[in-house]
Amino acid sequence: MNLANKLTIFRIILVPIMVIIPFLGIDGEFLGIPTEYVIIDMIFIIASITDKLDGYIARSKNQITTFGKFLDPLADKILVLAAMIMLVEMAKLPAWIPIIVLAREFVVSGYRLIAVEKGGKVIAASKWGKLKTVTQMIAIILAFVDLHAFAECFTGNLQGGDLILNLIVTIMMIVQAIATIFSGMDYLKNFKTFLK
Repeated sequence: MNLANKLTIFRIILVPIMVIIPFLGIDGEFLGIPTEYVIIDMIFIIASITDKLDGYIARSKNQITTFGKFLDPLADKILVLAAMIMLVEMAKLPAWIPIIVLAREFVVSGYRLIAVEKGGKVIAASKWGKLKTVTQMIAIILAFVDLHAFAECFTGNLQGGDLILNLIVTIMMIVQAIATIFSGMDYLKNFKTFLK
């Protein structure tokens, strides 16, 4: 097994570690943020870095494998959806956001499955897909250290740094949701053309 695939597996292993942190009863704060949120965020950041790193290594060292092509996008989906579901449980995110992401992933996975079976080419990530990925990662990283609920910035209860952070998280989450929808629509359009 090559290094790129090992990094992908490492990313998947980090997900259950991230998920169990809230159950460990870690006390204390770091810069006013609960320590457990900081630890979860660090794990998510490390996992996100391995996402970029394994792709770079696979391409630069010509280590692209069928196993990697299958596992890498799966690891990304597991990481992002696990983080979003944790944010919902922490009351930092409304459930409709991960539902949009999950629905899009079903559409994309279905398209890819049929395209591969019928010998078609899987389309590359569009500008919407790239925007989705960037805003998603930033939004999740910031949401874990934001002490307030999604869109609380519009209630008038927040001031200063809390207001700015919550506003950035809210805007990024909305942008990533819109990009997720348009990215999914791109796949649906291509699927319709493919079926014809």
